[in-house]
Amino acid sequence: MKHLLSAKDLSHDEAVMVLDTAEAMAATQRHAVKKLPTLRGKTVVNLFFEDSTRTRLSFEAAAKRLSADVINFSAKGSSVSKGESLKDTAQTIMAMGADAVVIRHSACGAAHLLAHAGWINVPVLNAGDGTHQHPTQALLDAMTLRRWYQPGGPVSGPRRGRDGSPAAQGQDLDGARVIIVGDVLHSRVARSNVDLLTTLGASVTLVAPPTLLPVGMEDWPCHVSYDLDAAIAETEPDAVMMLRVQRERMSAAGGGFFPSPGEYSRRYGLGAARRAAMPEHAVIMHPGPMNRGLEITAEAADDPRSRVIEQVSNGVSVRMAALYLLLADEGNQL
Repeated sequence: MKHLLSAKDLSHDEAVMVLDTAEAMAATQRHAVKKLPTLRGKTVVNLFFEDSTRTRLSFEAAAKRLSADVINFSAKGSSVSKGESLKDTAQTIMAMGADAVVIRHSACGAAHLLAHAGWINVPVLNAGDGTHQHPTQALLDAMTLRRWYQPGGPVSGPRRGRDGSPAAQGQDLDGARVIIVGDVLHSRVARSNVDLLTTLGASVTLVAPPTLLPVGMEDWPCHVSYDLDAAIAETEPDAVMMLRVQRERMSAAGGGFFPSPGEYSRRYGLGAARRAAMPEHAVIMHPGPMNRGLEITAEAADDPRSRVIEQVSNGVSVRMAALYLLLADEGNQL
């Protein structure tokens, strides 16, 4: 595989390889000197046509910790605002000597187009395309869950190796039960997680109001529920992942997806009562940024079982792994 465009493209063995490599990368970040010389002399371009904080900074940190040079491109204030096409932007970047391109775009399929249109000849990593895919987010979510999930029973903390590091290498998610809640309609995170987590053996239940579920759900390898309380009681989840309510996309579509923020929070928000109803070992996840008070309360977001900050940290390790496997001569295995 020359590119990382979709979680669905990853086979079981490829996904495990990326996650195991990410764990190895995470181990290097516990050293006094965090930088590796692996990609010295390489140039990674972050091509972001959509606003982002976590993903852009995470890819930048990942590339720099592998000693690559990084060029950050933002559509705002660039020639794109003057009408420059994706093709011309891509060819300009190639002329500057890019060795890999990380792209985030509002249009579904933009990453695939960039990778296969013949405009560039370097690896493309999809950092989110419209409501379609966000593969590295799904990988970091899987990495987080692998650290906390114990087949056959709950654990009180992450499994550890003899050196005290997380012992998740080679770990599958067979039997893990994950509930993903909220704005599935506009969520590339939900789609990517369904693809990847089921590949790794997990069972996924999507919970949302009917207005926030896309057409064609019967083709997704997951369960669907409209009742969060019932889903928690019936599923006994190992993890509950709350999705951000993407109000900016709803406004662009004319709104009207739910009666009011208060009603949405009452039926689909995660607060103290629902946290108490979850199995004690179950972890809370959120891709960020969080709308505190809407899809999740501050109490739930800051709960000891919340893994939100760990997800951010794991994101750097996963993106280091992806860049290493696609760019490094000794690691080019995807």
